[in-house]
Amino acid sequence: MRIDEATIERIRQSADIADVIGDYVSLKKKGANLWACCPFHGEKSPSFSVSPAKGIYKCFGCGKAGDSIRFIMDIEGLGYGEALRHLAKKYGIEIQETQLSDEQQLAQNERESLLIALNYAKNYYQNNLFQHEEGQSIAYPYFKERGFSDKTIRTFELGYSLENWDAFTKEALKNGYNLDILVKAGLTILKQNEQENPQQNQKTFDRFRNRVTFPIHNVSGKVIAFGARILKNDKSQAKYLNSPETEVYHKSNVLYGIFQAKNAIRTKDVCYLVEGYTDVISLHQAGIENVVASSGTSLTIEQIRLIARFSQNITVLYDGDPAGIKASLRGMDMILEEGLNVKLVVFPEGEDPDSYVQKIGSDAFVEYIHKNASDFITFKAELFLKEAGSDPFKRAELIKDMVGSISKIPDSITRSVFFQKTASLMQIDEAILITESNKIAFERSKQREKDSQRDANRQRLQNDLPAGVTLSQPTSQPNVNFDDLPSFSEEDEFSGFPTDFVPSTSTPVSNTPANIPPNTKVTPTGIALQERECVRLLVSHGVKEVDPGVAPGVTLMQYILSEIDGMNFTTPIYDNFLAMCREKFIQGIVLDTKFFIAHINPIIQQEAINLVTERYAASEAWLKHEIIVPTEDDKLADLAFQNILRLKKAYNEQQMKDLMQKLAKTSDADEQTHLLGLFMEAKQIEKEIAKELGTVVGR
Repeated sequence: MRIDEATIERIRQSADIADVIGDYVSLKKKGANLWACCPFHGEKSPSFSVSPAKGIYKCFGCGKAGDSIRFIMDIEGLGYGEALRHLAKKYGIEIQETQLSDEQQLAQNERESLLIALNYAKNYYQNNLFQHEEGQSIAYPYFKERGFSDKTIRTFELGYSLENWDAFTKEALKNGYNLDILVKAGLTILKQNEQENPQQNQKTFDRFRNRVTFPIHNVSGKVIAFGARILKNDKSQAKYLNSPETEVYHKSNVLYGIFQAKNAIRTKDVCYLVEGYTDVISLHQAGIENVVASSGTSLTIEQIRLIARFSQNITVLYDGDPAGIKASLRGMDMILEEGLNVKLVVFPEGEDPDSYVQKIGSDAFVEYIHKNASDFITFKAELFLKEAGSDPFKRAELIKDMVGSISKIPDSITRSVFFQKTASLMQIDEAILITESNKIAFERSKQREKDSQRDANRQRLQNDLPAGVTLSQPTSQPNVNFDDLPSFSEEDEFSGFPTDFVPSTSTPVSNTPANIPPNTKVTPTGIALQERECVRLLVSHGVKEVDPGVAPGVTLMQYILSEIDGMNFTTPIYDNFLAMCREKFIQGIVLDTKFFIAHINPIIQQEAINLVTERYAASEAWLKHEIIVPTEDDKLADLAFQNILRLKKAYNEQQMKDLMQKLAKTSDADEQTHLLGLFMEAKQIEKEIAKELGTVVGR
């Protein structure tokens, strides 16, 4: 099915950019725009800008840009149609669709198919819990024994998979779901010996059979995986079973409960991090909703960055198990390295967040956290000092460990405060701690250089290999510190556009066109920069009157197109913009900014946003002091006139260079005379343009 144009326009009008992106990151107002740390790459200072007035976003760090629909496509990994459905559901818009051909239906995005199958499974399991006799007699009492209310069960969409070997798979196939998709979604398992020849006597069984199910949601609430707990005492089977990694589920990127918790985390400006599903559910039911779990995996950088979208503060709630606490401390260093503030709480021995909140109640639980939350230095000292006792070697190791943690904090003031605290706590000279920290920083810098050199050597070796031969990946990859990457500059806006790629003006291209090499970079020349400025004026101001006082009714689009009539641009992406403007202008249509920034071609859309987005704006405080800054609208005629002159000057200069090269190559006297004549004509044109621009031309 295809969504009709009228519905798409309703979705565009309803999908407020700040509201859509606010579901995924915490936005803070600065000037006319909203800012946040980019959700698409790791960073510690905000470079992700959202313009409510223009309805667009742009990251000045990684270059990601788009409108509300593009954001959902990128953040959720959805196709265009599914992103529209996602927004339609959010804003209560009824979808009007037209029938697709069989060929178009077969080309549906596999990722979308997986999400649809997982959602069906969630509904099936929950229906088993509430409606099926087996679920009512076995699974429902289990959740009640855990203290979960019906409201909580429905909030987290808990369910039950029947004991029958393939009850779910049979039901899904009967309802038209593809077996291949069920397997890829991690819901159904094919026997190993049958996978080699799946067409003969396929035998399947349900992955989560005879278990209660805990759906795992992504930030927007879509089910992407399941956790499942066995209810029988069977030592031959794992107590908990999770979905395998799939196209839509990468466990290192996911936090259990983030969908239910994100608004509370943003509001309370702190995230409680626990270990298990039931910890999250029990705390949520007790009214403590700003809680997520790492779902039994070691804490990852990706999970920390996910939390950082909503708050810079994390409080880790540990079970009262000393061995488990020590094993988990590595995660604290990662939190510090990402620039977040971390505190730690340990519960009495034998208690976990689930049992303790049910034992003492929500108010007392929150009070316990406030009283017992420790910063990581105090926490480590209390945990290890008793063990170290008076042994100087163990105390020295503990101090080195503390310094190693502090040295990972990116903020220098915060580091200084913790050095002072450690020096006081451990009774050691602060200068010694700082010296040790500098040594650690130096060693890390050397290691990064080695890693960089290794990667460069691998790339050189890869370039020397025959086509189709690829080096195997190393077993481990170095961590990337995005703060070490160069910041966004004007030149970066040309990245990603191959010199031979010209998108069609009539046929939408896919999100990742096959003919665009990754990481292709075009360095702009003088001509390209002037072509870019011309296109920027057309995209930003094309519908405006160029000079209402002198030529009322004449748009900037009309003026520029008439002045450069017959001229084609040398930079393909900008020539494509120019072609679109000309084509529509002939039809009596003047394209506006909205047309380009909502373009279905991601290359056209991203470059349009690059053109209309400014990183810096005049301070609003200037108005208070009556400092008036002229806007581009005030000087459109001058801007257009100057750009056209500079554009013609750049082309003329290139022609002169070409003529000089031809002169150097020919020995024919007549040809030389002809070329010299052309060169002198170009030289005269250069002088005339320079006179108009007020510049000096050498002899």
